Amino acid sequence: MLQVYNTLTRKKEVFKPLTPGKVKMYVCGPTVYNYIHIGNARSAIAFDTIRRYLEFRGFDVDYVSNFTDVDDKMIKQAQKDGVTVPQLAAKYIAAFNQDTAALNIEPATVRPRATENIPEIIAFIQALLDKGYAYTVAGDVYYHARKFKHYGQLSDQNIDQLEQGASEHTVDEETKRKQDPIDFALWKAAKPNEIAWDAPWGRGRPGWHIECSVMSIKYLGPTFDIHGGGQDLEFPHHENEIAQSEAKTGQTFANYWLHNGFVTIGADDEKMSKSLGNFVTVHDLLKKIDPQVIRFFMATTQYRRPIRYSQETLAEAANNLQKLRIAYDNLNYRKKQTVTGHDQQVDQQLADLTQAFITAMDDDFNVQNGMTQVYELAKLMNIYSEQPEVHAATLQQLLTSFTDWLQIFGVTFKPTALLDQDIENLLKERQMARKQKNYQRSDEIRDLLRKQGILLEDTPQGTRWRRQS
Repeated sequence: MLQVYNTLTRKKEVFKPLTPGKVKMYVCGPTVYNYIHIGNARSAIAFDTIRRYLEFRGFDVDYVSNFTDVDDKMIKQAQKDGVTVPQLAAKYIAAFNQDTAALNIEPATVRPRATENIPEIIAFIQALLDKGYAYTVAGDVYYHARKFKHYGQLSDQNIDQLEQGASEHTVDEETKRKQDPIDFALWKAAKPNEIAWDAPWGRGRPGWHIECSVMSIKYLGPTFDIHGGGQDLEFPHHENEIAQSEAKTGQTFANYWLHNGFVTIGADDEKMSKSLGNFVTVHDLLKKIDPQVIRFFMATTQYRRPIRYSQETLAEAANNLQKLRIAYDNLNYRKKQTVTGHDQQVDQQLADLTQAFITAMDDDFNVQNGMTQVYELAKLMNIYSEQPEVHAATLQQLLTSFTDWLQIFGVTFKPTALLDQDIENLLKERQMARKQKNYQRSDEIRDLLRKQGILLEDTPQGTRWRRQS
């Protein structure tokens, strides 16, 4: 039975989607004014892993994730770069798509952009004005936070103790225009030479929070199953989304709120962020590190836990991934030598591991415990690959389960490509040398292949090879 930790209630709850067999899920996407850093990637990977597990469990998932393509940061960066805001957005949306594809993150069902939904945003704000939840000041529109009786519930804060300026998107000079310091902007009046749109209350652009309410409701309906994002979005972003959405619709906004932990860096486990200047972009990291290693490194920590980024933790992930690759190659190699039918004892071991894997992952997507079962399966595969007799059906079941489990974590193995003819000839020559007990030549060929990144393993079933990682 799948359980998820709901930030709103601060406890694990049995997951029951609104429509049996179907999950509607919204995850806050990036503000596209720069390359994403690995802290941003952590959120994308965490929720892609969750999505993949839901699909593994048989759910049809509608996955919506936005691009914030207009806000203060974007305007400032566009001015600095001497480009328009749409040009800046186009550049970094393309970079985001390229980087996330390299990390094997599945494309969202829909990737809406704030600037593509301006009419809907204006209509949403007008509805809040009509209901008395919002007010205008010199072309700005603000939300009356205190009028929403549950304000502060998600982040577990008392409304009288909330600190002003909790969001990087809040500008201090706005305070004087607000009726209450905790009110937040729905619409910002245009400044000279800034991108803007016409609205009934004046020319301007949307605030940060309103776009996610509008786009999630547009594509998923007034109530949907899961809303996700980083822990730093609990307040004020998600708190504000709830307030403005439920004020407009009169319905529960999202049934389950899931928040991923931070990526930390350094001995002090400082949160990685652009504002602190301690970030590493995925764009740069992909030039040095196998993207599958990055994906594996991030996907194998339970989504609510922090991840400590370092060269050591990346190296450990690479080592563990290579062990799994070897298990896959070892068993795949035995396809050349099988007998028909099943090995009932191994089939039962696989069934037990499968149940343990599902039990672990059903507990709020506990990937660490899930990976314990993956490693146990790899161990079983290694042992089975060394047996004198291997049954074809059992071998295929092991490989299929291994592949299906790893794809949840975004890891995909393929049988290693055939060697080129020169190396094939060397392998045949070495085999002949061993038969003739010419071990000097056999060792020479082994050393020569090693220099070309080919590692050999002599087994009772023949010589196996793999490419060096």
